Amino acid sequence: MQIRKAVITAAGRGARQYPASDTVQKAMLPLVDRDGLTKPLLQIIAEEALDSGIEEICVVSAPGDEARYRSQFHSITEHLRSAFRGVPWAEEQIRKVGELDSRIRFVEQHEPEGYGHAVWCARTFIGDHPFLLLLGDHLYISRESRRCARQLIELASSESCAVSAVQATREHLIHQYGTLTGRRLHDRTDAYQIDEIVEKPNPTLAELRLQVPGLRAGHYLCFFGMHVLTPTILELLDDLVHRDERDGDQIQLTSALNSLANREKYLALETLGSRHNLGMKFGYVEAQIALALSGADRDRLLTMLVESVAREQTTDLRSS
Repeated sequence: MQIRKAVITAAGRGARQYPASDTVQKAMLPLVDRDGLTKPLLQIIAEEALDSGIEEICVVSAPGDEARYRSQFHSITEHLRSAFRGVPWAEEQIRKVGELDSRIRFVEQHEPEGYGHAVWCARTFIGDHPFLLLLGDHLYISRESRRCARQLIELASSESCAVSAVQATREHLIHQYGTLTGRRLHDRTDAYQIDEIVEKPNPTLAELRLQVPGLRAGHYLCFFGMHVLTPTILELLDDLVHRDERDGDQIQLTSALNSLANREKYLALETLGSRHNLGMKFGYVEAQIALALSGADRDRLLTMLVESVAREQTTDLRSS
């Protein structure tokens, strides 16, 4: 199974990033990437996909956003050309932004009908192909040479089935994530056959239904925000949409994923990496620190953090 297409859901307006998100789309907020270059969030996410073998990307956006995205890509390249003409890093950034602009197409989600509905909106782009699914407000930082998406794609390709990235997560955090239970594969310690998924469960429900043998006590398998899915998911989502079957007033992807687990082989992979949700409180700050600590500016950031903590402690001692 070859995975050459990716979908990035980015139709949310980013209420937690207001007023910045009122001026620029949440996915275009700037971050300093691991290579030390400042990039829009969307570019960093897209490079995760492109570096993992993806050739075409579809962004699910709010109505009218495509023109804004294209305009901002153009503004970035024009600024770099005028301010840093002939500078190698700027020329490389111009090339990457141009490649991204040519690889991306957009589809609109006209109303905020839920995550599952957003994926369903990309059905014409997906066609009958397997695809990588990424969130437009999540960053993924691998702890090994392979990108997180590459780890997922390699397992999906070798097993010819859908695979969702998961991470062992402490009990008090599981209300933020889709959480699943399953059976560890006999030939791998990091992969599971999925049995059931519950969207943002409470600890009591998780203890009763979602415990996974072999995990540390008080930990559960939660979605990482990254999936490789087969075209079957579109059939299941189409059924939900046409029956208007909702959970909390929205068409949920989790509902379709549960049906997928009952219909065909569907695995979970404990990804070697970390997820960073920019939609959470302090998520933007945490993501930027994580990028810097895993990249070219690591030593500089560590020095800055140590000095900042030392200054705060000195101030506290003086005030006491």
